[in-house]
Amino acid sequence: MIVYLDTSSLVKLYVEEEGSSHIIELVNRSTTAATSMVAYVEARAAFSRRMREGVVSKRDYKDLVLSFERDWINYLQVKVTQELIQLAGNMAEKHSLRGFDAIHLASAMLLRRSNVPVAFSCYDDKLQRASLVEKFVQQARR
Repeated sequence: MIVYLDTSSLVKLYVEEEGSSHIIELVNRSTTAATSMVAYVEARAAFSRRMREGVVSKRDYKDLVLSFERDWINYLQVKVTQELIQLAGNMAEKHSLRGFDAIHLASAMLLRRSNVPVAFSCYDDKLQRASLVEKFVQQARR
């Protein structure tokens, strides 16, 4: 099974917070971990914000980014294409989603077209509800 990680789930692999152990288990149980290419920018922004807010030191931030950079090539990265953008626009309208949330949902929908089961993992209530409507295998949040 492919587990699709939106950025809120992806960041939990690198920053210890509520739900981190669950996401680590989920990724370890899956055959493939996937995310959209936009998650790279979102994750780097989230890491940087933690450093600016003093949650992580400058040294820990550098280690965090190095770890993320090293792992990034191992994720199945859904490319941003015209087809994806149009589908994301439809999902934004249908589910009243923010732009990047719609891109994450649309990315998982495109992956599912390969007839491989795709579990959708996120920590945003509105995006979670939209993924249920779109009939994704759900991974209970802990």
